Amino acid sequence: MTTHIDIVPKWVRIVIGLLALANIAFGISGYFSMDGLFQNSSEGVDLTGLAARYASYEFAARNLAIGLALMIVALKGVPESLAIMAIVRALVEVQTILTGLFTGHLGAGIAVAAVILALELFVIKTLVGVIAERDRVK
Repeated sequence: MTTHIDIVPKWVRIVIGLLALANIAFGISGYFSMDGLFQNSSEGVDLTGLAARYASYEFAARNLAIGLALMIVALKGVPESLAIMAIVRALVEVQTILTGLFTGHLGAGIAVAAVILALELFVIKTLVGVIAERDRVK
C-alpha cells in the first residue's frame, strides 16, 4: 500500500522545501533589518520610525508563517496541502508582479517574482495531476 508521500514527486517536495527555507530566512531577517522591505527608499520614508518598524515586523511575520507552513507540508507530503500552499505562494508572487506593474517599478523584483511564479504554477499543475491520478485509481 502506498501512502500520500509516495505519490508526490520528490522534486516537488524539494522545491516546496526550498521555498519554505527562503520564506523562513526572509521572515527572520525582517525582524532584524528593514532593508528587504524598504530598499533604496528615496521617497522620504523614515526607516527608523515606529510605523516602518511595525510594517517590517508584519512583513516578517507573514513570510515566517508562510515559510513554516510550507516546511510542514513539504515534510508531510500530502498533495492537497502542498497544492494549497503553492497556490498561496503563487498569489503572493502575483501581487508582487501587479504592484510592480501598477507602480511602474519594473525591475529585478518583478523578474524574480515571475520566475518563481512560473515554477509554482508548474508545481501546482503537477500536484493537480497527482491528485487526479490518485483519485482515478481509487
